Amino acid sequence: MSKQTAVDWLVNVVQSCIAPNYIPKEIIEKAKEMEKQQMIEFAQEVFRNRYNQIHQSLGNIADDIYNETYGGSK
Repeated sequence: MSKQTAVDWLVNVVQSCIAPNYIPKEIIEKAKEMEKQQMIEFAQEVFRNRYNQIHQSLGNIADDIYNETYGGSK
């Protein structure tokens, strides 16, 4: 089952409250494509941020293990 996007919701409201074909199909498709691109960019940004956090944490863990094993940074 697919979820309703904000664009889908708005189109349904406009079509049911104003007129069925009030918004041209080309505008609806463009809005859906823009929304899709925004979702992709958001997911990529979340992934990049999480990757950077994990990478930094692993570096800190490696430093801690080295310091515990070999007596610190000398």
